[in-house]
Amino acid sequence: MASDNSQQHPLGTYLWVWFLLFVLSVFSYLVDVSGLEGYLKWFLITLFMLLKAGLIMAVFMHLVWERLALILAVLVPPGVLMFLALLMAIEGQHVLSSRLAGILP
Repeated sequence: MASDNSQQHPLGTYLWVWFLLFVLSVFSYLVDVSGLEGYLKWFLITLFMLLKAGLIMAVFMHLVWERLALILAVLVPPGVLMFLALLMAIEGQHVLSSRLAGILP
């Protein structure tokens, strides 16, 4: 007979993560209906979204139990893309403000 070397994680771990995802979703909803406006609102909603995505990746995609090399292979490329998008947003804002000030044609 073939031996089964798979590892079963406790059900409590998954239930705890589902509970945390529910709580973070409630906080995100409360921020949306609380009347907050501007950067604070979007920062909080984005923070809760990233926390939920991190929980999903860590537990349901089993990254918390993987080797560091695999974790870095999954997380570093999106991080680099977000950094490059931030640089493009900063440059775009600089070009827009320069054009509005009449410095650039």
